Amino acid sequence: MRRSVCIATLFLAVTLLAAAQDGSRVYQDHCAQCHESGALRIPPQSALRQHTSANILRILDLIIMKQQAASLTPAERQAVAQWLGGNTPVSIDTSHVSNSCKGPAPTYTEKMLAWTSWGAGLENWRFQNSEQAGFTAPAVPRLKLKWAFAVPNATTVRSQSALYGSRIFFAAETNLYSLDAATGCVYWTTELTAPVRSGITVASLSGTPALFFGDEGGQVRAFDANTGKPLWNSKADPHPAALDTGTPVFYQGRLYVPVASAEEAFATAPGYVCCTFRGSLMALDPSSGKILWRTYTIDQPAHPGPPFKSGEKSAGPSGAGVWSSPTIDTKAGVIYITTGDNYSTPATATSDSVMALSLETGKIQWSKQMRQGDAFNVSCVMPGQKSCPESAGPDFDFGASAVLVKISNGKRLLVLAQKSGAVYAVDPDHGGNLVWQSQAGNGGVLGGIEWGVASDGGRVYAAISDLAFAPPKSGDQTLQIDPEKGGGLFAFEIENGERLWMTPPPGCGDRRPCSPAQSSAVSAIPGAVFSGSLDGHIRAYSTADGKIIWDYDTEHDYQTVNGITGKGGSLNAGGPVIAGGTVLVNSGYNQYGEVQGNVLLAFTVDGR
Repeated sequence: MRRSVCIATLFLAVTLLAAAQDGSRVYQDHCAQCHESGALRIPPQSALRQHTSANILRILDLIIMKQQAASLTPAERQAVAQWLGGNTPVSIDTSHVSNSCKGPAPTYTEKMLAWTSWGAGLENWRFQNSEQAGFTAPAVPRLKLKWAFAVPNATTVRSQSALYGSRIFFAAETNLYSLDAATGCVYWTTELTAPVRSGITVASLSGTPALFFGDEGGQVRAFDANTGKPLWNSKADPHPAALDTGTPVFYQGRLYVPVASAEEAFATAPGYVCCTFRGSLMALDPSSGKILWRTYTIDQPAHPGPPFKSGEKSAGPSGAGVWSSPTIDTKAGVIYITTGDNYSTPATATSDSVMALSLETGKIQWSKQMRQGDAFNVSCVMPGQKSCPESAGPDFDFGASAVLVKISNGKRLLVLAQKSGAVYAVDPDHGGNLVWQSQAGNGGVLGGIEWGVASDGGRVYAAISDLAFAPPKSGDQTLQIDPEKGGGLFAFEIENGERLWMTPPPGCGDRRPCSPAQSSAVSAIPGAVFSGSLDGHIRAYSTADGKIIWDYDTEHDYQTVNGITGKGGSLNAGGPVIAGGTVLVNSGYNQYGEVQGNVLLAFTVDGR
């Protein structure tokens, strides 16, 4: 028996060594050219190695890397996933719920305190009044961690949660949960086929609450909020690169879903003809997922174009994806969307724009472009730039939702925030005419305002990313995030765009890796605004003068309520969710070398 055990052990060791060698070869042959190039927007090997093997394998199978991995066999995919993921399992153990709630969940009522959409309201203010928040600004310095919940095998927690009364709906990677807000116990959990990418929206279907979101497989999904049972799923767009990043919006029996894509990254794949995707907004029947109408941001489909400078074939027009959650104007009967850049030429008049569409039909009422000629894809940051348009950017997408406000003279404004670092106000009742423009930060490929601003009606609060990378050391092309650049929070007067204050980031100190960039969406209550940072901190600022009144470092290990090893990291994408006395914060993000993590954190006043 002992001899057979030794032989089995030796066989396993040889097998693992062979897999590691095969994985290394696959990586060098198919992956290193991009991931060792030092190019912006392409994760370096150090970031990939923070993922588990299961996550790497899933990334290769899903949309973002699907085109680049198309030539790999299943065995090669598994080998490189195991090599990068340190031979962690390539399947996920779903038997991880150790803290199931005792008894049934509380009954829903219409008057429950809630944050059930991306912007906490149709106008996308990302603001809660004191009654909805459940606490006031003077109590903010007394916020304490009440509980932490960890997701197994997760390294990034990007999807914004929803809070409805005593229930939290939370997703990370392919795990979807219904949690109790007071204790973090689990009412139900569901394993998904693809990671959740958008935030979660909660709405009532014939008196029964339902959850809506988009995933990295390009699907729009609906689930019963009471049971976690799937209701339907609908393909966002027939294009193979389509993605759902912007959070769906529910209004008067319709679900409005923005559609973007990963085709910017597809442009780096050998032989890929860039580009043919065009962004859109679609209205769905929320009971069935049936498409009621779809409006493209580019009115004509792509057709073959002149070759790129490298000689590679091209197609266009393309791009103008919708990365943000739409904004509903109940008075005018329209829905506003912001758009991204073009991927190829010709550049269109609707990229980097705000567009107004009829809620009923989807017909475009007007559009206003804030940056002309912005054509960019990821090959523009690669050596050779094989499929890069002549303009090569500057990649000044809109990733933030428009904010609809009424000012003191009775007029209305749409406030827009861009990756250029610019904040604009346009007149929604006069074709989007520009009212004012202010600047916050430098902007860039990963710069400016990334995911969203907040407003209390009188001011707009904008956090700046301006994520930068340190120059590589001699002989090393690996990107390292710059601990000295990025970040800052700005306040602007909403009527005229006057800058009222700016608070610089406190800085990274000796922490490495670290970036002070503040990329995630911000959230506000009367007197305080909350902003997360890639340095792992969630901070609250006084709206009067920008002084930091609360600071919690999430980047550490946690004893979690569900018994899973918990670790905090960088904060990005989805912002704080505030309702019923609770502040929910996601911690963990590692796409570009930031710090991975796997926790949802719940803060209350005095931890009560």
